[in-house]
Amino acid sequence: MTTSQGTIYPLLSRLRRDGLVDTELRESATGPARRYYTLTASGRAALAEFTEDWPRFRDGVDHF
Repeated sequence: MTTSQGTIYPLLSRLRRDGLVDTELRESATGPARRYYTLTASGRAALAEFTEDWPRFRDGVDHF
């Protein structure tokens, strides 16, 4: 599966707006500052819920 910056960064921005990730800008010795992403407590809860729901969704798609 191939993704591009045009896919990843809008998704990360949405996760940040929704309060599911925090971001931190860190200086880089080899170029511009870089943004690092960390799951928030809400993000961890959403991930746990998704992890529970995923098998049922996958099974439904496989059955279809």
